Amino acid sequence: MADSISADETVATVNGQALHAPDEKLAPDELRQRACTELLRQAAMRDGLLPDSDPAPVAGVPSEAASDAIEAWLERELRIPQPSEEACRRQFEGHAARYRTGERARVRHVLFAVTPGVDVVALRNRAEACLLDVRCHDGSGADGFARAARELSNCPSGESGGDLGWLAAADCAPEFAREVLGHAEVGVLPRLVHSRFGLHVVEVLEREAGAAQAFEAVRGAVEMALRQQSYVTALRQCLQLLAGQARMAGVELDAADTPLVQ
Repeated sequence: MADSISADETVATVNGQALHAPDEKLAPDELRQRACTELLRQAAMRDGLLPDSDPAPVAGVPSEAASDAIEAWLERELRIPQPSEEACRRQFEGHAARYRTGERARVRHVLFAVTPGVDVVALRNRAEACLLDVRCHDGSGADGFARAARELSNCPSGESGGDLGWLAAADCAPEFAREVLGHAEVGVLPRLVHSRFGLHVVEVLEREAGAAQAFEAVRGAVEMALRQQSYVTALRQCLQLLAGQARMAGVELDAADTPLVQ
């Protein structure tokens, strides 16, 4: 699939409904996001939860009625099993570090922001080049990380060398916290960290481990994590089924890649 849809290409559609204006240029993730939303909007309409008169989304944003109908449709259609005691204990034992309280990390980063119309492939290439560069210079004496943050980061923290200070799980996006907290690594992480804001090159300067918790004290959090995993799996399968039944043009939908289910 091309990195974006532009004016000289076919307008992407779901069952004939355009996902963007002819002159609108979209990043692949945003295009897939719109396709997923439109599949769900049409499913809610088909099943009588939304009137046929509902207006098409404007710039990818559905009407308030459509958003409510989609939520009602998903609540009715998705079957989320209650995690068993055994499954909860396995989850806890395999990821005990995630359930420590008071864990913090002192972090700095270089953010390569994903914005509408950005060339995602080129952005990733720049991020990977930055990661390689700062890892090669890690510990060399010269603060190459701070220089990279000042020159390349799309975050205001770049002015201070990318410094984010001490972060706990509540201080950052969940997907960022999962990659940074609950691990023992100190230094530049050997992988790009993906978040809703873009791609991050991350250095962990210090860690505070926090206090271990008994299973009984965090059982609710463990159960919620398993239910969220089940929800994501069910939503992906649902979207794949809807996509298989729809007439889609100009967009290749792999539900596992769409931001709607991350």
